[in-house]
Amino acid sequence: MSALLETKGLTKSFGALRAVDDVSLTLAAGDTLGIIGPNGAGKSSLFNLIAGVMPADAGQVLWQGRDITTLSAAERCREGVGRTYQIPKPFDGLTVYENLLVAAEFGGGGGDGAEAKLLCCNILDQMELSHLADAAAGGLRLLERKRLEMARALATRPKVLLLDEIAGGLTDLECGSLIAAIRDIKAQGVAIIWIEHVVHALFAVVDRLAVINFGAKIAEGPPKATFESAEVQSIYLGIEA
Repeated sequence: MSALLETKGLTKSFGALRAVDDVSLTLAAGDTLGIIGPNGAGKSSLFNLIAGVMPADAGQVLWQGRDITTLSAAERCREGVGRTYQIPKPFDGLTVYENLLVAAEFGGGGGDGAEAKLLCCNILDQMELSHLADAAAGGLRLLERKRLEMARALATRPKVLLLDEIAGGLTDLECGSLIAAIRDIKAQGVAIIWIEHVVHALFAVVDRLAVINFGAKIAEGPPKATFESAEVQSIYLGIEA
């Protein structure tokens, strides 16, 4: 299967710190890839490079075989790269529905107003937020804010969705609800790269698992086998072989 999104040798340094070190990944249409690693391993920096939030020092980001390394975050969003943030960033002064509408009309490449409004209503239903459509985003609880974060990303009509620790801080019950929502997104054919510390949540969704340590990819493969490898247990969990 041909690659939808591919990174080749992505590298980013902040002074003497190599935050992302020669990372190459491939994601096909409808694929789901989980990424784990210790705090400070460079996972969110990798997302920032893929999404165009900051420039890479070296390497490439390819979209359907085309080099988009120099495109802005807004241009990549319109191409179909959607993302969430580890700390949800809604427009607090807007309603839940208005947050989606902004994403649909500006982040998703436009379309007529009626089309954008219908899309937003459908996503509100999908993410179980319809009852909060007129609520101010700034007053939402954590699970609701995380659902809104995903909903707003979906309103940009992504082909690839980058999820950054979306399950962090949730109870087991809330996490189960979120997993169901992500499975629904996956079933719709959206490819997903998901950074997460809640490993059981990843196992419930992803097809492959990659492990990042000190900015470098040190393992990738089937989720359970990759996580249980001696190298990953040693680096990620501190368990000596």
